[in-house]
Amino acid sequence: MKILVLNSGSSSLKFQLFLKDDLSVLATGLIEQIGDPESTAQISFIDSSGEEQELRQSEPVADHRTAIKVMAEMLLESRTLADTGDLAGIGHRVVHGGEAFHQPVVIDETVIAAIEGLSPLAPLHNPANLMGVRVTMEHVPSVPQVAVFDTAFHQSIPEHAYLYALPYSLYEQQKVRRYGFHGTSHAYVARQAAQYLNRPAEELNIITLHLGNGASAAAIKKGQCVDTSMGLTPLEGLVMGTRSGDLDPAILFYLSRETGMDMDALDMLLNKKSGLKGICGENDMRTISKAAEQGDSQAMLALTIFCYRLKKYIGAYMAALGGVDCIVFTGGIGENSAIVRQMSCLDMERLGISLDEEKNCLRQQEILEIQAVNSQVTLLVIPTDEEYEIASQTLQVINSI
Repeated sequence: MKILVLNSGSSSLKFQLFLKDDLSVLATGLIEQIGDPESTAQISFIDSSGEEQELRQSEPVADHRTAIKVMAEMLLESRTLADTGDLAGIGHRVVHGGEAFHQPVVIDETVIAAIEGLSPLAPLHNPANLMGVRVTMEHVPSVPQVAVFDTAFHQSIPEHAYLYALPYSLYEQQKVRRYGFHGTSHAYVARQAAQYLNRPAEELNIITLHLGNGASAAAIKKGQCVDTSMGLTPLEGLVMGTRSGDLDPAILFYLSRETGMDMDALDMLLNKKSGLKGICGENDMRTISKAAEQGDSQAMLALTIFCYRLKKYIGAYMAALGGVDCIVFTGGIGENSAIVRQMSCLDMERLGISLDEEKNCLRQQEILEIQAVNSQVTLLVIPTDEEYEIASQTLQVINSI
């Protein structure tokens, strides 16, 4: 039997197939530009002889219903799935679970209605996630479907950390509060760190840094998340690829008055035209780092701002936790950018953080330990695996049914 994990976006469908017994990966696929004439679909899989193979196709995929059909055809063609009766469960990534969902749940009409009701908090994500849910429920109604929420891991954050200093009625009526995101990634790497250190999670204070085009930090005290950098939406917190992160809210009033920008224009500015891209015109850290090395002053400025904000969050979370045992770097930037790790840990020795520059420049697939011998804080680079985490949580839910 197998577990299928789906991440349904507005114009894409990511999927991964796992063997139920040990959650080993059988196939990984991506369908992009759904609704576009130039849609593409590809799947990588392990064949019967243990060799890695790949299938690709480029033809229009009109909608998510068609995308699910293409995915099923590719899984069958690759022979990683004999038929839908081979599925023990399907796990769906759902971005926003609000306060309603603290744990993954079996999806039924009540759950769908609740996720739909939370769409105003994640208008770009929840409706897209639900597309994948609805279509797969139509295709395989007898297979248990499980929703795994990005926000669930952060539901342990205490009230004093998740509330904003706004009229309390806005929380009571509109549920305006900090929710946080990237929860599956933060949960996965925190657990991996505890296992690597051979210590119970309940004994550790850990700061996890998920750094990619979207970026967030989490403060984890004795296995429970007590604060995170993203807020009501994924816009708050660290500098990101195209998102501003933290800023003075009055900037919006000022820009509206002085430039006539309306709400849609301001939304576009902060979410799509800011962050690294706003500073230097690029949002890919690889391109920015290379340009900075070659003397591009705007690229160097973007890199410095990104790392400075990151360093401030590390310091703040060390204070919130009352000390930290381990800091974990993960995500595309966290795992691959030695310069970001170096700059964000620079001059932190008095806080017990000391980086070994030689170790920091090493590359490996497994967990990498990068602190100097005199560092009081363990510094780890851990590849994240959100799909594995979703599969694991899905398996736990269906085993409890």
